[in-house]
Amino acid sequence: MAHLRSLAPVFSLSLLTLALSGCLSSSGGSDSNDTNRPDLSLGVLSSAVDQVTGDDVLITIEGDIDLVDAELDNLELWLNDTEIEPSRMVQRNGRLEVLVEGLTLGENRLELHHSTHGELYSMTLTAYPETGPVFSGPQQYPFVCSVVQQVGIQPLVDNQEAGYPVYEGETVVGYSRDCAIEPRVEFLYMTTEGDYAPLPQDRSRPADMATTTLTDGRTVDFVVRREVGTLNRFIYSFATLADRNDADDAASTDLWNGRLLYHFEGGVGIGHSQGRLSGDALTPEVLGLGYAVIYSTGTRASTHYNLQVGGETALMTKEHFVKRFGVPEYTVAIGGSGGAIQQYVYSQNHPGLIDAGVPQYSYPDMVTQTIHIGDCELLEYFMDATDRANLRWQTTENRSLLVGLNATDDYPDPLYDTKVALGFASAPGSTECIPAWRGLTPLTMNPHYGQAPYQDQMYPPEIMADVHWTHFDDLRNVYGVDEQGEPRTLFDNVGVQYGLQPLRQGQITPAEFLRLNALIGGWKQPSEMVQEGSPFLPPHTPGNFDPWSSRNMNLSVDGTTPAPRTEGDPLAMNAAYAQGIVFDGQLNIPVIDWRHYLEEVLDMHNSHQSFSARQRILNRMGHADNQVIWFTDARPTDTSDPDRPRPQRNFDQTWMALEVLDEWLTNIRENPDLSIGENRPASALDSCFNTDGSLIAEGDGVWDGIINEQPAGACTQQFPTYKTSRMQAGGPIEGSIFKCALKPVSTALVDGTYGGWVPDSGEIDQLNAIFPQGVCDYSQPDQGRPES
Repeated sequence: MAHLRSLAPVFSLSLLTLALSGCLSSSGGSDSNDTNRPDLSLGVLSSAVDQVTGDDVLITIEGDIDLVDAELDNLELWLNDTEIEPSRMVQRNGRLEVLVEGLTLGENRLELHHSTHGELYSMTLTAYPETGPVFSGPQQYPFVCSVVQQVGIQPLVDNQEAGYPVYEGETVVGYSRDCAIEPRVEFLYMTTEGDYAPLPQDRSRPADMATTTLTDGRTVDFVVRREVGTLNRFIYSFATLADRNDADDAASTDLWNGRLLYHFEGGVGIGHSQGRLSGDALTPEVLGLGYAVIYSTGTRASTHYNLQVGGETALMTKEHFVKRFGVPEYTVAIGGSGGAIQQYVYSQNHPGLIDAGVPQYSYPDMVTQTIHIGDCELLEYFMDATDRANLRWQTTENRSLLVGLNATDDYPDPLYDTKVALGFASAPGSTECIPAWRGLTPLTMNPHYGQAPYQDQMYPPEIMADVHWTHFDDLRNVYGVDEQGEPRTLFDNVGVQYGLQPLRQGQITPAEFLRLNALIGGWKQPSEMVQEGSPFLPPHTPGNFDPWSSRNMNLSVDGTTPAPRTEGDPLAMNAAYAQGIVFDGQLNIPVIDWRHYLEEVLDMHNSHQSFSARQRILNRMGHADNQVIWFTDARPTDTSDPDRPRPQRNFDQTWMALEVLDEWLTNIRENPDLSIGENRPASALDSCFNTDGSLIAEGDGVWDGIINEQPAGACTQQFPTYKTSRMQAGGPIEGSIFKCALKPVSTALVDGTYGGWVPDSGEIDQLNAIFPQGVCDYSQPDQGRPES
């Protein structure tokens, strides 16, 4: 009978580890009442027990490590009624890591046996294919493979009749739906000029090879082993420091400091694509310290914005790293924009995936941005076309009264001259809607507009023409479909009183308020939309000019009758909450939310988003002890190019944030009985910094005045924040109300909704005609929430 000690060597590595054990079921052995029976069990380190992917799993034998060591000669592992030998067995800082291979798809029974006491413990492991899915539902087709363009490898043939054509030379030898490849390893080195270059095939040391200093003080050659493959149909990358003489298949850990960085990325994508790799898969600032870096094109928001698929992909990517290299001391994440969103959402949905994060240029999530960004072109069209005779909207800064976002003449509207020549009114400058968001409404909502990279090389046009390029279709597994098979949609502006706050403050007149709300309209449903015009698509002729996508709006039939508003589907909204597409404020990790201040250049990563996240956290948890907010100034703006002013981004606070998080995580590890907030180090303070990274102010009150009624704090004064169209309509800063509760106009007339304005009978009639269902009551919760 083979026993564990004889199967593989046990050796020590000086790495701390954190358990990722799933919920296990125990089973007594043949003499479970024997008082001498060792108290040992099994735990899974690489995934949840019901979410294993592939044919292997990293487990541990749990119990007192001295007892485990003493009993190794008597222990056996059995998989599906057959005794097995572990592929790898390593002791890491007081725990045994055991790699088990040979799982089959579906349920597997893994047992720990003792030569004297029989079966000690058993568990059921559920295995899925590495191509997925695990829990995200049916996968998209068509799906455009990009491994040929990205890594120079043809995908494996998995379907002889459909999918991406796989070539040998110019001959199609089959098709691939899963875009899978065999993993490939390459060795790179950092040059003294700061660039990566391929390591010579003979592994000789180039003269321009840089060195790097690890967190333990060692100075070593800057050589990187990079493994690229596919998981869940997306391209993954594992990068670690290595020795020049390491074998391709060696997962050397001698230069690994035990810390794992997951680099998420942003963008806006609508799926049906394997995506593109980027330089962020090889983050030199942390690789050079000894961190391992993992990355996937499936956790890049420019590939898709299905955060259910993204979370699944992140779990699989980390799982396979852990099986290859071992359990990290901790996993920290960085990533900007959509990469920041993923940190907030995945920390909520998948506790244990990441242990800390630096969300850069954050939003709380993507889907709630559509609430107010969906208003951008509705409002811009109203000011440019519907209300063109009103001179108020020809002053750029006045447009902020409606859109809430910053507006400035320092950022010219590139279409100003065209608008004026065609008889539209306009302002010479821009609101944030124009340089930051123009084109994203059709990309998100219009099924005819989007496309996937490389699609023309892969599939006949008639196949791609059947794709509905919308966010809603991308998430049809989440939102569901209606009776006609169309994806359920979220955008809703029923009852929204645009411009309510400026009305209350006397910045617009009652007549302007009534006209705005009567004629603003809404968006057609995706099934009713038509293809976009110029400047998005040719022909670029006056009759086709439509930068607002107005052809897809519900507008007034006669310029007087109130235009129809858009009603979203409550079932889709319920699903967005229930399936974790919305960040609802449950923050299970410490984060340092950092951004450059970019309001001056109307960058889409507007500053109030950090506080939107904070308010959600406060609403859900009652405190925001787990979140720190840092701003770094990016002013003065470089105006050398008048058509594209650029901020300064000289100093990146990310690496300083990682040092603070290391201290925070050390405290958590050493004080497990304390909360995350109670373990917060003195260096983890709300702060703001100058362009060169020097401190302006820090402390509990530096951001006062944004989400509380206190006088403006030192950072609040230094960095003005702006609002959204829904905040200007009376909504809260958290910005997560898809569908507002409604109250009758008669109630709004007496409860202070309109401030000092007392409508006369004619104006009351207009209000009732505009809002026959009532107006938004933001004192009530979102009617799209499952509990509402």
